[in-house]
Amino acid sequence: MPQTNWVERLRQCGHRLTPQREMIIQVVNASEGHLTADEIIARVRKHYPHLNKSAVYRTLDLLIGLGLVNPTDLGQGCITYEAHRDPHHHHLICQRCGKIAQVDASIFASVERKLREEYAFAPCLDHFAIFGLCEKCQRTEIRGQRSEDRDQRSEIRGQRSAVEQRKRPTDH
Repeated sequence: MPQTNWVERLRQCGHRLTPQREMIIQVVNASEGHLTADEIIARVRKHYPHLNKSAVYRTLDLLIGLGLVNPTDLGQGCITYEAHRDPHHHHLICQRCGKIAQVDASIFASVERKLREEYAFAPCLDHFAIFGLCEKCQRTEIRGQRSEDRDQRSEIRGQRSAVEQRKRPTDH
């Protein structure tokens, strides 16, 4: 959504456009991806050094409430923020290597329909992250599991051999 629409939306909802809000909106809207609050603060402070950190959090909360910004936990220990754009997308995050892939929201249409029909529940599936293992890490895990299995079998064979050695009568 263009920045002018954001400003109109703020005003329609009875909110003032302060210089701090305007700069925060510019930074979030200009970003192609997710930003942490600290990244937003650093970018705004380049032009407005006296920016109050709490003003950023209050503005982000306001923008989230107006549906203009999506907060997402990408598994990095902090919330990231991204301008709400159409089409919606979601994120697949590898828990091993950290790779992030975007997924079109349409793949969740059947889930949304099922929740509405079977549970009379209207889900908000605008933006979320799903954690798991990417294809490469799955292959690595399978190879690692095979190697572990092989090591365990070798260890068991070694233990059997030691037991059999002890059971054999000694020739004197």
